[in-house]
Amino acid sequence: MLALAACSSGSSTTTSSSTTTSSSSSASGSPSSTSSSGTSLTGACAQFSSYAGAKGTVTIFGSIISPESNSLQKSWSQFEQCTGITINYTGSNTFESDLPVKVNGGNPPDLALIPQPGLLTQMVLTGSVKQPPAQTVANEANWSQYWKDYGSVGGTFYAAPMSANMKSLVWYSPKYFKAHNYQVPTTWAALMSLSAKIANSGTTKPWCGGISSGTASGWPATDWLEEVVLGKYGAKVYADWISHKIKFDSPQIMDAMTVVHNWMQNPAWVNGGYGSVQSIATTTFQNAGFPIQKNQCAMLQQASFYEAQWPAGTKVSPTGDIFAFKLPAVNPAIPTPVEGGGEFITAFSSDPATQAVQNYLSSAAWADSRIKVAPGWVSANEKVDQALYTDPIDQLSAKFLADPTATFAFDASDAMPAAVGAGQEWKSMVNWFSSPNTPVATIAKQIDAAWPSS
Repeated sequence: MLALAACSSGSSTTTSSSTTTSSSSSASGSPSSTSSSGTSLTGACAQFSSYAGAKGTVTIFGSIISPESNSLQKSWSQFEQCTGITINYTGSNTFESDLPVKVNGGNPPDLALIPQPGLLTQMVLTGSVKQPPAQTVANEANWSQYWKDYGSVGGTFYAAPMSANMKSLVWYSPKYFKAHNYQVPTTWAALMSLSAKIANSGTTKPWCGGISSGTASGWPATDWLEEVVLGKYGAKVYADWISHKIKFDSPQIMDAMTVVHNWMQNPAWVNGGYGSVQSIATTTFQNAGFPIQKNQCAMLQQASFYEAQWPAGTKVSPTGDIFAFKLPAVNPAIPTPVEGGGEFITAFSSDPATQAVQNYLSSAAWADSRIKVAPGWVSANEKVDQALYTDPIDQLSAKFLADPTATFAFDASDAMPAAVGAGQEWKSMVNWFSSPNTPVATIAKQIDAAWPSS
């Protein structure tokens, strides 16, 4: 799943005066229609003329925290300066539990950046989510249909996709690999063989990992399971698993869990730099990869957005301190399995300033701005200037996310009902890694039992 939070950054969200208008009609207006004054801007600000005229403060709540949120706020700074709209962003490591409390308590943010379609559905069912303005709907046409589908509930479009990330990556040290004459594996069998070889060296564990992430703890382990399900059984089984046509205690999913057990719960293979298998449950996902830089572990399976976690000065390149390679398919018959995730811009207010921000954040112009200031961040917006991707991880991620021959799937736990994917499955994964000898059937039945009856 895509939960990026681990600790709170910034002050607590303060609902702006604009939210008092949130009960007004929400499904109308382009940027110019939300800016009734028709203000014309000049010079460097001319590009924001269609958003000008709306004033006020817009609150945004999300799971993206520092250091990643630093570039997020830089990406809209010129928009704020030119339009006079102030954006107050708050990131939290308890976002998934906090947002329902805010919404049900009548104190929602103006906009929320929701990583889980399952949580989006939960919010829509409260009746508090506003349908997007016409320009946001038009901007969304620049994304593939499946992105729009994940931002829709019951066939109605509610939330524009804002970002995309490539989950199917393995981080490693090119210098370490070169020093030991290790080759980047291109098959699962080669990856497992390399893992055994590194483990037998006696000095470095092949894998490191961490799944602690506040109230979102457990999500990295769900990614490991999802990578195996998609990479061994393909898109059809993966989709049926999301819809619960195939249950967790089915032979396919329990087999995939066994693969994860043999891989990431192998005491000879993990958790370099931190300790036993159980230490994976208590190591934060942000810190999980740091032992790679000390040659205490060799690899970390984690998404493209992990690039923001490496310390300043780390050279990320094929010949540098750190780089990543595509996680191979467990079953070579599955063509290029790629798991992705992202955030969706969800509105709880329909005042002009909120709609102006909503329109801007769904535009290719904003995506271009974010790319310029945020290595490790990519967009699946088809209008993005591909030449802006100068970071090698961004280029690698964009390549696979845009590959028409790839077997692409959205993060399964994010797409499942929130009570399951962002609830019991996360909890069960933490329990499983805390007690790795627990039978996979026990874990599977726990998760199945949490599935909503309707």
